[in-house]
Parts: sequence; C-alpha cells; structure tokens
Amino acid sequence: MIHLQGKMPDFLHVACSGGVDSMAAVDFLSNKHHTNILFFDHQTETSKEAYKFVARYVGEKQIGIVYGKPRYSKQKSESWEEYWRNERYAFFHSIDAPIVTAHHLDDCVETWLWSSMHGKGKIIPYRNKNVIRPFRLTRKRELELWCNLKNVPFIEDKTNTDTRHIRNYIRHEMMPHALRVNPGIHKTVMKKVKNEYTTRVTI
Repeated sequence: MIHLQGKMPDFLHVACSGGVDSMAAVDFLSNKHHTNILFFDHQTETSKEAYKFVARYVGEKQIGIVYGKPRYSKQKSESWEEYWRNERYAFFHSIDAPIVTAHHLDDCVETWLWSSMHGKGKIIPYRNKNVIRPFRLTRKRELELWCNLKNVPFIEDKTNTDTRHIRNYIRHEMMPHALRVNPGIHKTVMKKVKNEYTTRVTI
C-alpha cells in the first residue's frame, strides 16, 4: 500500500525520470491533484532516451512538462553522482512551486546505511526548500505493484545496475548483507523517518 506523509498541495510538480518509482508517483498523485512533470536531462544517452519516453507520455496524458539540464560542466573535484545531484537540485529550486520526488523507504534505508559508514546515520529529510518527499514510508515494491496493477508504463535505466556508482553498489552488493544481519532494517529506519517528520512538523 502507498502511504503519504503530509498534505499535498492541489497543484504540484513531480520530478520524473521515467522509472518505475517516479511514474508510480505521477500516476498516484494525478488522481487527486493537478500534476505537472519535472524532467531533468543529465545529458547522457540514457537520459535522452528517458526524455523521449516521458515527452511521449505527457503528450498522451495531456499534462505539462518542465525541462531542465545542467548549468555548468562537472568540476574535477566532483564525483558524477555529486555533480548530477547538485545540478538537479539547482533546477528544482529554481521552480516557484512545490516539487514532489519519489524517494521511498528503500532509498531511506540505503542512505542511512551509506551515511552510517561515514560516522552518522542520516535520514533523507521530508523537505528541502520547495522539494518534498511524501513517499518515504512506502516500499519500492509497492510502487512497482501500483504500476503493474494500473498498467502505468515505465522504463528501466540500465545504469541502475552499474555498481561503479556508490548508490548502486550499496543497493546491489551491500543491502543483501545488511538484511541478513538485520531483516527488520526497514522497520528500524521507518521509525526514524516518522520521527524526523514529527520533529519537523512540531518545531
């Protein structure tokens, strides 16, 4: 079951890459909200193919799309992951409207595991300026199930299996070992996600 944190505004943008997570978020939210798609082009071949897919989708659904791309070239001191994240959020923050991303509970677990190895476990925050992440209590498998049951189209990003990227290495190589040590790690992190939201709202 898909769970949302917080009340969604009537009009919002959903960051969409064409993958199963963001396509499920678009379809789920568009049932009750006026939804536009926000697409960030990483200027890679994979991203160009994704844009063709997303542009075709919005044309069929007759919904709006806002396109963005990197402002600057990558610096030598930056990793590709860091560069793309910085440019993507610079684009998001330039939009004068609420933006929803499809970050889910599995993302939160991976981020917590990753950051824990650097000294302090961190939770993906509910809000980053105008960007909100209401799907943090939902497992990825629930988003996949939504797309399958509702016949929502999506594409597979081939780079998601490339373990040269740290995020993918944690997802594919480390998570199976973490689950063996603690099969309830998603429940552990879910409590932290709920606490982060409660603390944010009550401050």
